[in-house]
Amino acid sequence: MAACLASAPDAEIQGVALSTQRESVVGWQASTGMPLGPVIGWQDRRTTTWCTQALSEQDGQLVIRRTGLRIDPMFSAPKMRWLLDNRPPDVPLGDVRLGTVDSWLVWQLTGGSAHLCEAGNASRTLLYDITELDWNGELLDIFGVPAATLPATVASDHVFGTTSGVPLVPDGTPIAAVMADSHAALFGQGCTDVGMAKATYGTGSSVMAPVADLSAGDERIPVTLAWVIGGSPTYALEGNILFSGATLAWAADLLTNGRVADLVALAGTVSDSGGVTLVPAFAGLGAPHWDRNAQALISGMSEGTGRAHLAHAAVDAIGHQICDIVDVIEDRSVPLQVFRADGGATSSALVMQTQADLLGREVEASDVAEVSALGAAKLAWQGLGRQDAWPSSSNGQIYRPIVDSDERRRRRDHWAGEINRTLFTPSSEDSANGSSASTAVV
Repeated sequence: MAACLASAPDAEIQGVALSTQRESVVGWQASTGMPLGPVIGWQDRRTTTWCTQALSEQDGQLVIRRTGLRIDPMFSAPKMRWLLDNRPPDVPLGDVRLGTVDSWLVWQLTGGSAHLCEAGNASRTLLYDITELDWNGELLDIFGVPAATLPATVASDHVFGTTSGVPLVPDGTPIAAVMADSHAALFGQGCTDVGMAKATYGTGSSVMAPVADLSAGDERIPVTLAWVIGGSPTYALEGNILFSGATLAWAADLLTNGRVADLVALAGTVSDSGGVTLVPAFAGLGAPHWDRNAQALISGMSEGTGRAHLAHAAVDAIGHQICDIVDVIEDRSVPLQVFRADGGATSSALVMQTQADLLGREVEASDVAEVSALGAAKLAWQGLGRQDAWPSSSNGQIYRPIVDSDERRRRRDHWAGEINRTLFTPSSEDSANGSSASTAVV
């Protein structure tokens, strides 16, 4: 904020908007405001065993009916349960407050006077009924999360209290809007109608597309609540990829001393991956495969394989994973007419061109990487009643496919085969006999 204000010294702060991580969880003491421990990030897998052993199939079906989501350690409720079970022994339950990152920030920005959670963030916890638009008692019981520890849920354009004791921000400044980061990017990209979609390229990736019907979701790609504005909910299909930008970071550690920009430049020195495929199932696979036991693989190497081919395979892996989700979205909804991209990877022409080639459609890459921040700011602008127009910007770079449909299909079919290989696990009988035969788990 200091750097921002220094660059615009005449600016007057009229409101605060937040765009935040979603499934990550913080626990803290109400009496002191001090956290119970480090944030548990959305990629954290410590509750994997608990999710599979402590919860029944009936629990899972209820969660899907109420939330649109499947039980997975990525979501917030298992993390909240873990925090409660592992809180410091001197902290009584009545002094515990739980929340997603937006709740923690609102608490801090308001000096502890507001314990609130925005609807889109709440919808990613496994505790929130996306049709009733509130916490659900049956879900709270399944995960053992007391209602008293949770924030109240409110609309995305609700006034989330006013600031108190925040450096550089006058006391009493309204927190005018809060949005989950992927949802804010959807809003900021202007993808508010059916037939439009956006992909956010971060550590992981989120692909979202508004839908008209809650029945569009299935076990591969769930329906999520995008936002509640003016009292009306907007729903979207969303698929989450666990490793996208993180794939480039992993490969950069191996090949270019941790420098992602150098990795992408290295990948650009060859025309393709030379037959090499990288499936980055480092923490299993997310949507649409949802196999947390899947294992990463690199295949197709030969004596002619070089560092640049491995780097190119890492770039390809991002594009293929996005395509896997788009295929399901179009199967469950309508053909996409608009596909927009944001996030750090959009600065790479190679990543975006690869994406266009594998999708077989235009990709509109935003000229601003952090569209999620602009989306939250745009909603706050509206909420503050500003009558002047929201500043517009160009659509950024448009990438058009340059490979033919046959080549695209060949690449996609090959990727599907390699995905299936990550899902293979030896059967107990094969292991006992020392056989190398495998059984597909799908």
